[in-house]
Amino acid sequence: MTDRRAAARAPRIGFVSLGCPKALVDSERILTQLQMEGYRTVPSYDEAELVIVNTCGFIESAVSESLNAIDAALDANGKVIVTGCLGADAQRLQDRFPRVLAVTGPHDEAAVMAAVHRHLPKPHDPFVDLVPPQGIKLTPRHYAYLKISEGCNHSCRFCIIPSLRGRLVSRPLGDVMAEAERLTAAGLRELLIVSQDTSAYGVDTKHRMGFVGGRPVRMSFRELVRELSGLGIWVRLHYVYPYKTVAEILPWLDCDGVLPYLDVPFQHAHPRVLRAMRRPAGSAHPLACIRAWRAQRPDLVLRSTFIVGFPGESEEEFATLLRFVEEAGIDRLGAFTYSAVAGAAANALPHPVPQDVKDERLERLMACQERVSAQRLAARIGQTTRVLVDRETPAGAVGRSYGEAPEIDGVIQLDGLVPAGTFVSATITDAGVHDLTATILRPKADDSPRANP
Repeated sequence: MTDRRAAARAPRIGFVSLGCPKALVDSERILTQLQMEGYRTVPSYDEAELVIVNTCGFIESAVSESLNAIDAALDANGKVIVTGCLGADAQRLQDRFPRVLAVTGPHDEAAVMAAVHRHLPKPHDPFVDLVPPQGIKLTPRHYAYLKISEGCNHSCRFCIIPSLRGRLVSRPLGDVMAEAERLTAAGLRELLIVSQDTSAYGVDTKHRMGFVGGRPVRMSFRELVRELSGLGIWVRLHYVYPYKTVAEILPWLDCDGVLPYLDVPFQHAHPRVLRAMRRPAGSAHPLACIRAWRAQRPDLVLRSTFIVGFPGESEEEFATLLRFVEEAGIDRLGAFTYSAVAGAAANALPHPVPQDVKDERLERLMACQERVSAQRLAARIGQTTRVLVDRETPAGAVGRSYGEAPEIDGVIQLDGLVPAGTFVSATITDAGVHDLTATILRPKADDSPRANP
């Protein structure tokens, strides 16, 4: 049988992946296993013999998107398996969608595959040779997400992730580094580290000793960063909580390695609101943390997320948040209004903030961030920076420096065409509210991951 005939006869599966990068990693693992077993993924419901929907349940808008996706898959195809965060409440989903074939919880690849096998038996001859060493990825070839742990030990009142994904379970350091090395060997340029609480890596193991390439290495956030710094590619840290250990990793940050870019979900800046939220490290003053970090790393770029309209938030407390964003110089910011997700402890708190007030505060916060972002980007005009190209457009290549994460931050518009996955050196010539414009210094692309700009 030829490869073409075998592919034509392979069972066909449609796949919908929703939610955060952590859910994306779950999707990639399932897709990798599907292809290893000889299944073929197809882009439309009409072609598929079965559809898998990986759901998100973090906030109400994400829940609605997931429910709509399940509805659409059922209407268009009829044979649907649901997994992901919404699957943690399987009975609720099965009551709402009685036609769904199976429901599994988050990061449960084995249960998903068991359901697939029941309803669409796998081929007798798996095509293991068709699976690349790095597995199936839903990101461009030059960057990928790597999840270092599952679950969370915190009890933030606005969040239901621990009830959906369980308590913290850190992956063995040897496994994390083995995957990182496979991705690097496959030509990866940028690795994005994700988890629910990256700074807590290894806490659940009491920082026991692990092994990397036969060497004993302690499972801790600091040692993880040190190991990642030796990969020779960009490494970007997301979901870094502001513990004291953050100061310990700053010496390992490098514009050609583990980048001086931290995604720190502060969520608020007023001490009373942080206590009401039950945020970990809530006793640490956010502004003091940032000033200490930047005293050690002046080039540090900070991204954060904030919630406005948390129950009981006063106008004065919201004004504290606005002042914090300006004084801290938050480079990149995401925000959303408090959402009363079913099961969140904060729903029982008194003094809910009216929706119109929440919406108005969100507008003011984003306007504040636009001013801060424009000022900080304008300060970069004239600087030379290393840019990783993401794509080509008619106007020229579009890429990012160490200060921009893919999909969630701004971009750098270049004045020439360069293939995706290529590094170039460029001089910043103009700045907007979120994006930059730059001129490529050398006509020939610098394609060496460690080359100096």
